Amino acid sequence: MPSPKTSPDALTGLFPSEIAERIQGPPLRGRQLFQWLHKKQVFDIHAMTDMPLADRTRIAENHAPAALTPGVLQSSPETGAQKTLYELADGETIESVLLSQGHRITLCLSSQAGCALGCTFCATGQAGFRRNLSAAEITEQALRLTGSLGEDRTNTPNIVYMGMGEPFQNYEAVLKSIRLLMHPEGLNIGARKITVSTAGDVAGILRFAEEPWQVRLSVSLHAGDDDLRSRLVPLNRRYPLKELHHALLQYQEKRNRQITIEWVLIKDINDSTAQARALSGFMHGLDATVNLIPWNAVPGLDYRPSPLKQRESFIAVLKQAGIKATLRKERGDDIDAACGQLRNIRHGASEPKG
Repeated sequence: MPSPKTSPDALTGLFPSEIAERIQGPPLRGRQLFQWLHKKQVFDIHAMTDMPLADRTRIAENHAPAALTPGVLQSSPETGAQKTLYELADGETIESVLLSQGHRITLCLSSQAGCALGCTFCATGQAGFRRNLSAAEITEQALRLTGSLGEDRTNTPNIVYMGMGEPFQNYEAVLKSIRLLMHPEGLNIGARKITVSTAGDVAGILRFAEEPWQVRLSVSLHAGDDDLRSRLVPLNRRYPLKELHHALLQYQEKRNRQITIEWVLIKDINDSTAQARALSGFMHGLDATVNLIPWNAVPGLDYRPSPLKQRESFIAVLKQAGIKATLRKERGDDIDAACGQLRNIRHGASEPKG
């Protein structure tokens, strides 16, 4: 019986040996399929011309190579950022983003359809949680975004798990997707080009500290005291700042890797010099840099981006404390593709812009 057009358990989520076992073929056939899917970003088995026709027909009839169906594509005329809506086999939808700056390409991947954390300033959190994504559904976002570059692809892209969802609440699938993207017969992404961003899932951070690689860690903090952070990031009620700080110290003891602290600046909420001093206190003992992000507008939320003068005052406090801080120049906010703006438009409140 023919397979559905896409499947969360698609071949894009399998290593070469797993593909060979799935299709009941020799190791060579598994490697061929893997290379077509991952290195060449070809998802039509009939187009994989180095395999016998009989094998292609049998595999195509019985196995779903792909997990995603590309839908609405939006491009920013200002920055060239691209946001793609993908439909999953069960009708759920996710969004992922391609950002380009010169020769530097960054792919922002989603790990869940929706998000259960409910951060009050984030569009994804307002849309609610639908389900975890499979390794195939996560990995294939990167494959399709890379394939869309065509001849413009000159460098290996950077991968950031900063799209929809909390990566550490879908730990196994995220880790398998990282290993698939690092595979030498596929995209062959270096570990240092991959960043996993968490809202402070302490259990996930401690597990991540045990992984023997140099994948980067980013933490979305957004507040320097428990009262405010619990209001902005409800996960803080489970993992308060003291516990999070201790976990980050343990992570650095094991991995000896610098951490990035993400902080969305919201007018009159967390952009005061008092919050900057609280952030400085949290940074004590950590090898970390701060990435400041202007809040990006989300329809229906009563927040405002921090004004330039206040941002500068915030940065000045950090620099006086010897903390390296940068202010991110957002790309893609005109198509709702910037930090905190992704949402499942089938189940969210917004419609794609024309």
